[in-house]
Amino acid sequence: MSLHVLSCGPGVTIQDPGRPGFLAQGLSRGGAADRLALAEGAALLGQAVGAALEMAGMGGRLRFDRAARIALSGAPMRASLDGQALRWNASHSLPEGSTLEIGGASKGVYGYLSVGGGFALPMRLGAQGAHLAAGLGRVLEVGDSLPLGDDPGGPTGLCLPEDDRFGGGTLRVLPSLQTGLYPDAERQRFEAETFTRDTRGNRMGVRLRPEGAGFGLEQGQTILSEVITPGDIQIPGDGAPYVLLSECQTTGGYPRIGTVLPCDLPRVAQAGPGAALRFRFVTRTEALEAETKHRARIAGLAKAAQPLIRDPADLPDLLSYTLISGVTAGEELS
Repeated sequence: MSLHVLSCGPGVTIQDPGRPGFLAQGLSRGGAADRLALAEGAALLGQAVGAALEMAGMGGRLRFDRAARIALSGAPMRASLDGQALRWNASHSLPEGSTLEIGGASKGVYGYLSVGGGFALPMRLGAQGAHLAAGLGRVLEVGDSLPLGDDPGGPTGLCLPEDDRFGGGTLRVLPSLQTGLYPDAERQRFEAETFTRDTRGNRMGVRLRPEGAGFGLEQGQTILSEVITPGDIQIPGDGAPYVLLSECQTTGGYPRIGTVLPCDLPRVAQAGPGAALRFRFVTRTEALEAETKHRARIAGLAKAAQPLIRDPADLPDLLSYTLISGVTAGEELS
């Protein structure tokens, strides 16, 4: 049983949590640009986090040749099942032979389609996801068929509260190896600056445009190449920061003014062109507290899911709802 690709956008890939443990061999972890969205999809389906379709900017038309459970998470996109609109950030049941259509993102960048039972794809270096920079896997094309895994069944008709990570915002940053090379005044200016997400960006990283002068270092060309990781903020010669993402290279020689906390990387990945971003340096204690809170949030996603259709008995403010078109609270039904 398979999912058939009838049409798709230019940046649709299979992604999962990635391939940790290969940095010494020159392979970055990769994986989903927004790993929180993977966890949201899994929670909505009541299954472990695994592989999902990652859709950069837009999805496509997909046909299921068996009944299936799906969850839509990440950047909100227009979605419909055989012409009927589907709610985003929710799980749904699809009948055999149905066609799912996913359009462009209304905000954010990366949307995700998770399937009950996952995909029955081979493991390559311990993962199913594509790592385009390393030549592992590829973007999906019209005519592709993805085998579906066995689904033991589980919940559908659940939704999660909307999140605010799709429009930019403030990113928490820890000092990096070259932070001390920047004078105090420059670091303060860096925190005070509002950056705009450039049109240049992909799964390797995104470029940010400063309002004023850039943040280049005169000694920037003399820094030895060293290990880099997702979240590092590199400053190349033009002074415009690059925030590295999941598919970044493993070494680099540009100075790093700081490193974005892992829990804030989904906000970076989901910032569309033109979104405003700011940086705030935090202490190690603050960073650990933020990461602990983020992990607790992920662990609690399944409990946070609510039915799409709520039982009236669970609505304490039932009379405040418009129950029938034209009839509101306080009107007598005849």
